[in-house]
Amino acid sequence: MRDGGHHSAFPKGFYANYGKRALDILSATAGLILLSPVFGLVACCIKLSTRGPVLYRQLRIGKDGRPFHIVKFRSMVMQASKTDLGITVDGDPRVTAIGKFLRRYKVDELPQLWNVIGGDMSLVGPRPELPLYVAEYTPDQCMVLSARPGITDPASLAYRHEEKILADQSDPEQFYRTQILPDKLARNMAYLQKITLRNDIRIILKTVSSSFWLSGKTQALSK
Repeated sequence: MRDGGHHSAFPKGFYANYGKRALDILSATAGLILLSPVFGLVACCIKLSTRGPVLYRQLRIGKDGRPFHIVKFRSMVMQASKTDLGITVDGDPRVTAIGKFLRRYKVDELPQLWNVIGGDMSLVGPRPELPLYVAEYTPDQCMVLSARPGITDPASLAYRHEEKILADQSDPEQFYRTQILPDKLARNMAYLQKITLRNDIRIILKTVSSSFWLSGKTQALSK
């Protein structure tokens, strides 16, 4: 895995070094306890409506370029993992009926609270990408690997309706690689320059509110 060698470029304070991890552990633990009924309900819905496991694990690249398996509620048919597509577009036939609901409200991401407790992820941080995309990062872009990846980040808010955007492109994969991904990385590098408790709480609250935004219009909520 390539490393840009710029990990010291981002400022580090007490919150970034210690407080952020404490917030992650406390919040993720509380979230798992409070959301346990939701987990049970979603698990039953997935099991009763489709064949296959409830959870889906996918290899992603984390802090310092270390690979780990991200955990999600399965939202696609079993054969989906055998395809070469690294992105999902609106109307993707691989997505199950229950999966459409889970993805729309980001419920499929909730099991990543386990990734947070395990130390592979943070509540807020650059979203972890697939190895095939990380392999194409420039040295400067590799700076996002200096922090734990997150369940949400400024780029996730800006591209809340990414699947709809990709569905309008003639070549979604190429558009993601050349347009969306570079912009996501730029937003996340800017986030790493100002890691504060206030900023993280703002991003978490915006993520929760945007998850229940029913409009089909593209929302850029990061500003």
